[in-house]
Parts: sequence; C-alpha cells; structure tokens
Amino acid sequence: MIKARVTVTLKNGVLDPQGKAIEHALDGLGFEGVGQVRQGKVFDIEIEGADKAKAEADLKAMCDKLLANTVIENYSVSIT
Repeated sequence: MIKARVTVTLKNGVLDPQGKAIEHALDGLGFEGVGQVRQGKVFDIEIEGADKAKAEADLKAMCDKLLANTVIENYSVSIT
C-alpha cells in the first residue's frame, strides 16, 4: 500500500478571503506579528496495488481532474 499526501494551495495573486479572515481572527485573539495567511487543503490518500510511479501518475491525474482547480490552485504530491 502506498500512502500519499496531496497539498493544494491557491496560486500567488489569487485573492484568499478565508486566509484574510483567519489572519484578522488571529490578530483579534492577541497573536501579534502574524503575516499574510493563506489557506489550503490537505488530502491523505492510500492507494493499494500500485507501484510508486503509477501511484504518482494516478495522484497527479486525481488532482488535475478533481482535487485541485488548476486554474487558481497549485498542488504538490508527497509519497511516503
């Protein structure tokens, strides 16, 4: 079994209102010096019966087709 983590984040230049709201909330809670906050999402995925190369190819296809909106988001795949 192959375990992987896919991290999806907004591309630079794309507005992130949720990140901005988190940034303001942290300031309101007294956390000073917090810079720009950007939010994203993480997927932990297990793939059975695949070798590492096929798993990586499948994971990238998953990102391109479903997990990430590649117009406004970047993704990275890490296989453990």
